[in-house]
This record gives sequence, C-alpha cells and structure tokens, in this order.
Amino acid sequence: MAAVSPRKATEPRSKTLSIHVVTWNVASAAPPLDLSDLLQLNKDNLNLDMYVIGLQEMNCGIMSLLSDTAFEDPWSSFFMDVLSPLSFVKVSSVRMQGLLLLFFAKHQHLPFVQILSTKSTPTGLFGYWGNKGGVNICLKLYGYYISIVNCHLPPHMANNDQRLEHFDRILEMQNFEGQDIPNILDHDLILWFGDMNFRIDDFGLHFVRESIKNRRYSDLWEKDQLSIAKRHDPLLREFQEGPLLFPPTYKFDKNSNNYDTSEKKRKPAWTDRILWRLKRQPQANPQTQRPPAPHFFLSLRSYVSHMMYCVSDHKPVTSTFDLELKPLVTTPPITLMPEGLWTMENDMLISYSLTPDFPSSPWDWIGLYKVGLRHINDYVSYVWVRDNQVSFSDGLSQVYFNTSDIPETEEQFLLCYYSNNLHSVVGISKPFKIQPGSFLAEDPLGESQPHI
Repeated sequence: MAAVSPRKATEPRSKTLSIHVVTWNVASAAPPLDLSDLLQLNKDNLNLDMYVIGLQEMNCGIMSLLSDTAFEDPWSSFFMDVLSPLSFVKVSSVRMQGLLLLFFAKHQHLPFVQILSTKSTPTGLFGYWGNKGGVNICLKLYGYYISIVNCHLPPHMANNDQRLEHFDRILEMQNFEGQDIPNILDHDLILWFGDMNFRIDDFGLHFVRESIKNRRYSDLWEKDQLSIAKRHDPLLREFQEGPLLFPPTYKFDKNSNNYDTSEKKRKPAWTDRILWRLKRQPQANPQTQRPPAPHFFLSLRSYVSHMMYCVSDHKPVTSTFDLELKPLVTTPPITLMPEGLWTMENDMLISYSLTPDFPSSPWDWIGLYKVGLRHINDYVSYVWVRDNQVSFSDGLSQVYFNTSDIPETEEQFLLCYYSNNLHSVVGISKPFKIQPGSFLAEDPLGESQPHI
C-alpha cells in the first residue's frame, strides 16, 4: 500500500460521458410515431449523457422551409418532445436545406458545454448549392475541443472520386480564423457521420444480395469504397469506424425491409456511416519509453443499424460511445443560489458568484425554467443581470426576480445564467419549487425578451 501514490486533493477525477450518435437519411419523411429503439430508450441502465443527431434529405420544399424558419421543424420538435422529459436540453442546432444537426445534453452538463461555432459548407451544384455538403457544430466540452460534422456526399457508383473531393473540401472549410479556435485537425475529437454514399465496387448484385442474405458481411468489406479509400489516404485513415456487422443500409423499398425492387435494382451499400478521429497524441519520451498518461479516450460501445424503421429508403445507423476524460474545467463560471423560500407574493433574490476570469456582459441574463426545458429559449421568465442587480461584493452578486408573471404550479424550476460573450449557459441552479401565493399583475414595462 505504501507504494501507491495517493491522488492529490486538487487533481480532477476522470469522468465518463456516454454519447449516442444518430445518422439517418429520412428521404423527406415525417418522423415515425415511435423512435425508442433509435434513441435507445428501451435499454435499461444506459445512462446516456448526450445525443448527437444528424439527418439528411429532410423535406426542404419552399413551404416546408418557410414553416421551419418560423417554427421548429417536425423532427427537432419530435426529438425535444421525447428527450426533454428525460432532462436532455437542445444545446445547439444547425440546418442547411435538407441537412440538420442537433446536439442535446443533460442539463447538469450545460455549464461545461461552450458552443464556439456553427457552420454550413455547401458542395452541391457549382459548389454553392446546399443539397450536398456538411454542417458543423464546434464546441468545448469540459475544456476539450470537439467538432461534430454531419455530411451528405454525392451519390452513384461512379462518383467515388467526387465523394472524396467533397469530404476533403468540407474538412478544409472547417477553419475558424479570428475566433481563437484551433484548426479542426487539432481538436481533441471529431465526430463525422452522414449519408456518405460510398458503394460496393466490382461484386455483382446477386453476390452482394446472397452475402447479405447469409450474413456474410465480411465478404463485402474489401470492396467497400470507403474502406478502400482509407487504405490509400493517410488522413482518411486517421478516422476510425466500428466493424460493419449490420446489413447495408441502402437502398430499400419504402415501407419495407426489401432491397430495391424497381427497374434500376440498385446494389445495396453501406452509405450511412459514423466515423471518429482523436487528436494525435504526443510521442513517448525516448528516455522513459512510456506514453503520456491518457486524459481523453473514446471507446465504442455499439455500432448498429435499425431495420425496424421503414419510412425511408435508408435505414438509420447509431453508435454509442463512452468518452473518458479528465476535466480541464471543473468549476462552472457562475454558481447560482436562489435565496430563501421563493413564493409568488414577492420579488425574490438570486445570489451568484463568478470565477475571476469570467467575461461578463451587460447582455447576460438569468432565465427561470421548468425542469424538463426543451431548449435555452424555453424560459418561463428572465432578468437582465445588470438591470436587476441590487448588490455586488467580494465576487458575490445579487439580482431580484419579479415573480408576477410566473404561473402557480407544483412543478420544479431551474435557474440558468446565459453568457452573451460565451454564447452558452455558464451556470445552473439545483431544482427548487416556488410556493403558491397571490398572483400579481404582469410587468407593465413589457421589456423585449432575450433570444439566441
């Protein structure tokens, strides 16, 4: 026992986060009634922390896009309806025509998720049309840089070189000049997925279908275009993928599990893929011949398709990862503390403390949410921090909160501090209840609401 080095009191403990990644070309379909299998809601003790969801070929007709601009699109609404009761909050999203990328996290992680950038890279007609290309969310998670890319690459067997060119172009366009963000290849983790449209070379239709029928998927791997490209491209080889132990996910007759029976009879292929890349680790010290201690490690728990969903000619594919990391950030920038017993009858006080390096702004605000919030704009009420500040001393501030427009309810509430400079939630309170009382008149000032 004496030989064991005790952990220093200040050394952060490792944390394991479970991340579920979904990719699905939905072929303009509406969400089916039940997505429990897709989201792994039927798995006991899965304990997921985050969802990353990428869709391709969403309905992007003129009327649909106009409606989705004014309101949430049907798919986003569906995912929020299902996940918000489980304490998942939609942290960020980005849409480019038929491409949609969503990032959800459990609310306790919100102060440690900083959204740095969202970006769209069209590669369609003449390189400007967004029916093909990629969408990206760049974020910091517990201090580590992570990039998430959802892509849709060119179709058809003969366009393999074009697919690889588009992959490279999307990668090259993920630069963050002037934003103090490292190059994407220097990010700690890249999650890259989507309808990549890679096909199976050489083998005839009969051989491919017989191999699938007899579950001899390994017979087809050597002619998978993505696998071939990785053997010849050193950068692409750095992107890892789980074993293809599920049937090719394209092309099916809609509303069935039958591969294409049309006149074209397209050859089945693994078009829908999930890849990841970890930052290159520093080399071992030649004197010690021991690699540096790992502080950031990703392991694949599952990589599967979901044959039960038939609304599209593609089957969805999911991966579940365990991300083990030693947090670089262990304390939220803001610590929120509701003061005393909250009732409906009086303005209430909120105390909060800031870390010394926190970049505060006059446009920071604190939102009051019901537990089960869908997204950061889903507040019941809010206060501008500077306008409602009543005291400030020794790193501790107080603001008052008008309770007049809060409905009486037995539900629990949360407070979230939103930073205008960091574009993220930087502090969150523990759940609490507001005691019922007399209902006061609405705030006559009618201030404009904060919106992200």
